[in-house]
Amino acid sequence: MMEGAESTLKRLDSEPLQPEAEPWYEPCGDEVSIFEQCHAHQLAVMLKGPTGCGKTRFVEHMAWRLGRPLITISCHDDMTASDLIGRFLIGHEGTRWVDGPLTRAVREGAICYLDEVVEARQDTVVVLHPLTDHRRILPLDKTGETINASPHFQLVVSYNPGYQRMLKDLKPSTRQRFVALDFEFPKPEQEIAIVMHESGVDRATAQALVSLGQRLRALQDRGLAEVPSTRLLIATARLNASGIPIRTACQAALISPLSDDAALVGAMRDLVEMTFV
Repeated sequence: MMEGAESTLKRLDSEPLQPEAEPWYEPCGDEVSIFEQCHAHQLAVMLKGPTGCGKTRFVEHMAWRLGRPLITISCHDDMTASDLIGRFLIGHEGTRWVDGPLTRAVREGAICYLDEVVEARQDTVVVLHPLTDHRRILPLDKTGETINASPHFQLVVSYNPGYQRMLKDLKPSTRQRFVALDFEFPKPEQEIAIVMHESGVDRATAQALVSLGQRLRALQDRGLAEVPSTRLLIATARLNASGIPIRTACQAALISPLSDDAALVGAMRDLVEMTFV
């Protein structure tokens, strides 16, 4: 049996997510209504924004809102087209075809979410093209089958343009096949509400953390490769809510994940000390 190939396929081909409870999401603009119209008109969607700003939670929320199963694929540079589409596997009963996660989504009418799509190889990304125009088909060259996408199928991709534009980017021929939604970090009041809801800390602590986050984000001009995300602020708040002192929580969940540079770490520690006197 092709054990390596099968394990890769199983790793990508997770069960569709159909949460019973609503994944909580705080809208920051018109993204909900635009996504709903894209789904109704069978348009592919591209989510652009910094790491940890809520793109994945938004997709989970919209899948719940639309009543559609969600298949999420975390892209990487070793992922092949076969990992998405499927492959023949040799077992005790002979050779059998196994659908990949993209093929399953196309057949079943799921929302297929490719997280950090620019991490995938270009020859892998091009298999998405026939699904993102009027054809809405997925050719399976190895089986000779051409699948017409379910009317409920929707393709969603995401990436972080700020971090990846210096390394990788989508080709214009791919980008122009998507409706693009631009995500940023929430406005302070919204971010405070999110941190409170997701962690359980009081408003004063959430407000201080958000203020600290904004100050730390200003360090990007001083060489900080990735600024602190809302996700990191929530992680810090959760540690504090569990009983970890706030400065210790900031060191473990906010400062250390961002940089190993001594000068930057020192500057961030100073900002923590100024925020939580």
